[in-house]
Amino acid sequence: MIKDITIGQYVPGDSFIHRLDPRTKILTAILFIIQLFLIKSFVGYIFVVAFLGIIVWVAKLSPKYLYKGLKPVFMLIIITALLNVFMIEGKELLFQWKFLKIYKEGVNTALFMVLRLVFLIMGSSLLTLTTSPIELTDGIEKLLNPFKKIGVPAHELAMMMTIALRFIPTLMDETDKIMKAQMARGADFESGKLIQKAKSLIPLLVPLFISSFRRAEELAMAMEARCYRGGEGRTRMKQLKMEGIDAIAFVTFFGFAAASIFIR
Repeated sequence: MIKDITIGQYVPGDSFIHRLDPRTKILTAILFIIQLFLIKSFVGYIFVVAFLGIIVWVAKLSPKYLYKGLKPVFMLIIITALLNVFMIEGKELLFQWKFLKIYKEGVNTALFMVLRLVFLIMGSSLLTLTTSPIELTDGIEKLLNPFKKIGVPAHELAMMMTIALRFIPTLMDETDKIMKAQMARGADFESGKLIQKAKSLIPLLVPLFISSFRRAEELAMAMEARCYRGGEGRTRMKQLKMEGIDAIAFVTFFGFAAASIFIR
């Protein structure tokens, strides 16, 4: 389960998607998330599936990456669906047993929320799978540059966000190693009631926190040893530049987005 988290991982490649400007991919991902909550018809999500399928095919990614990214949040998706089914009331009653009532409106809302969560996770995973951490940093910083006039530390924010994304797979690997080491020493993370399971996580969380702080200190020392002083006056070997393929990507996305939002 730990190794199934795909957000933060990067798969190198030379596809059309990999070559896009990181600003194009970041803006497309943001607009994609907004689009998911504007769709009012189940037919509209057919265009979302087609759009994601084209990206996976063009980027030459294996669909198993998207499936693996959903496995860690599978329980969250189920809980979200059940809460919407049983908590939302409407006019058309479909089922009733004692105090439990299921309305058509609740079922529809549950399906919409499940689809939105699934596609949101897939879209976020595709962004990090096709964009390297360095490109993400440069793209986020460029997008935040206009806000420097009001005192927003664009470079520092971009660096923090990228480091956080970059260390998600590292922390997951570290968690897996610590868990296997503790299980070899007799730790049990599966059996027992909820409180017992929570207590059994202590031997896992304590070394994980210590390891995280140690990694953070090592990273800070490495950056200081390389005379890192923030974004002021920094130069880049590769300058970001929008090209024709970015315009094609935007037009394609807006075509799919418009079709999914306005179709009934």
